[in-house]
Amino acid sequence: MKKNLRTENLETDICIIGGGLTGVCAAISAARNGSKVVLMHDRPVLGGNSSSECRVHICGADRHNRIKNMRETGILEELQLENLYRNPNKVYSIWDLILYEKVHYQPGINLLLNCSCFDAEMQDDYIISVSGWQTTSQTIFKVKAKIFVDCSGDGILAPLTGAEFRMGRESKYEFNESFAPEKADSCTMGMTCLFMARQYDTPQKFIPPSYAYKFEKCEEIPYGRTGHSWFEMGYWWIELGGQYHSIYDTEKLRDELIKIVLGVWDHIKNHCPERKKAENWALEWIQFLPAKRESRRFVGKHILTQNDIQSEGRFEDIVAYGGWPMDEHHPAGFFSVKTNSPSTTFYPAPSPYGIPYRCFVSKNIKNLMFAGRNASCTHIAMSSTRVMGTCCSMGQAVGTAGAIAIKKNILPENVSSHIELLQQTLLYDDAYIPWVKQKMNDLTLKAILSSSNGNPEPVRDGINRPVGDNLHCWQCNETDWISYRFKEKTFINKITLIVDSGLDKLIAMSHHQKDDQLSSPPETMPKEFRIETRKNGKWNTVIKVENNYQRLLRYEIKQEIEEIKFVLQKTYGGKQSRIYAFYCE
Repeated sequence: MKKNLRTENLETDICIIGGGLTGVCAAISAARNGSKVVLMHDRPVLGGNSSSECRVHICGADRHNRIKNMRETGILEELQLENLYRNPNKVYSIWDLILYEKVHYQPGINLLLNCSCFDAEMQDDYIISVSGWQTTSQTIFKVKAKIFVDCSGDGILAPLTGAEFRMGRESKYEFNESFAPEKADSCTMGMTCLFMARQYDTPQKFIPPSYAYKFEKCEEIPYGRTGHSWFEMGYWWIELGGQYHSIYDTEKLRDELIKIVLGVWDHIKNHCPERKKAENWALEWIQFLPAKRESRRFVGKHILTQNDIQSEGRFEDIVAYGGWPMDEHHPAGFFSVKTNSPSTTFYPAPSPYGIPYRCFVSKNIKNLMFAGRNASCTHIAMSSTRVMGTCCSMGQAVGTAGAIAIKKNILPENVSSHIELLQQTLLYDDAYIPWVKQKMNDLTLKAILSSSNGNPEPVRDGINRPVGDNLHCWQCNETDWISYRFKEKTFINKITLIVDSGLDKLIAMSHHQKDDQLSSPPETMPKEFRIETRKNGKWNTVIKVENNYQRLLRYEIKQEIEEIKFVLQKTYGGKQSRIYAFYCE
């Protein structure tokens, strides 16, 4: 039978598979650094586990703001601040829209939604092209690229290309990991299906379908009486899959998870001793795309281990960072309660710890990179690195590295010889790399820096956030100013400001926890300010901003001037604000 499927051929610099937050950050960073990008994603919306399809909140090195000033900045910060400004009601479809806009309208990115990668063309140890089937247009997209980046979570390019990968748990003896099991096995962490419920003014009945599991006693549910008292957004411990194949068995596990979700809700509504508290609550949404934690992990030039994390990961080629505890979920998931085992075990980890570039470059496929939960880690190390904030740090690093490789016409592994360039590019784009300072240019360092009050020097010290007790900022009030004066007329192309976005606040959108996150820009954020320049002794306002809500601000000046000044006019209500960086180019 003759097949007559429509095929479209695309050619690009970098092809990224997977449009979760990792792939989103990788695509945006690669495009902004000059590469042509195709982002192929198998869902109708971007964001992966954070999207409206899954609704998992973004965790990272700040551990829900328990560790102040450790939040991931860069592209993730930009996305979350956009969401904070435009989505005060925390609607996940608006978050979907923000991600769509940032990717779809980013010059240099060709976005392929509803497109599932199913094939790869190889030549020796190089990927020549990949093919994806777009269900909505019934089109095969064949994408030829110089570099391929797998951010798919499940690591689809591993079986398609022969890239080395691991799946399951290493024994404690292979990498001398004390938290690992005695013997290696195929077990993984499972996947979760959440639900959302709404409170009404009147009692709401729940009649479970016949296929729902029945849990009449609290002891049949993880965390007994205390773990299911929060009705709004489901429970992470409704989890299965670790004892099965977390890719091949996904559909079967989804079916089981829905039975559990409905059984847990039936317990809450109809059997729990405290069911009166849920009397006016009703289900509003059930997650049909399970949120995965673990499947394939690529083998890179380095495999991150428990010991790397515990020793803070102070690698020479550090380009990303984590800080979430090593959070290992029991393979039995929900049914671990039958063996009186904890659903998860938190092992201590420092925050921050570094992740080296070598964890993102394939060991055996020359033009393959990867980031996210499929990065090169042991099972134990991945139990920390898998959270989305950390994945975004990886994604931005990999996208930037790919763009550098394209510019220099080198293989991804050879970017290791340009680590300082990669690090400084990431810092320039406001990503954070622990223990690495941004190098300020001579134009900024040799200018005369002054301010209306306080010590302005921290704005050019190369550390753009509080670290320990050092705030690394110029503190200012409304009407305060800071300026650079040049010894002679100097052409200024552009200026950069990194301002106060409340790194000590919780801005990650969540319905999983108590409502302690912000729903509008932090009060200390500069809302209104102006940039003035002096030429021939005369001051002129060249930029006036009236509604700022971002942290990284970059403005073209393109003037020959004698002095340039930032003047704070208004915050979002705070008495004081901070400027973490101010420099000229």
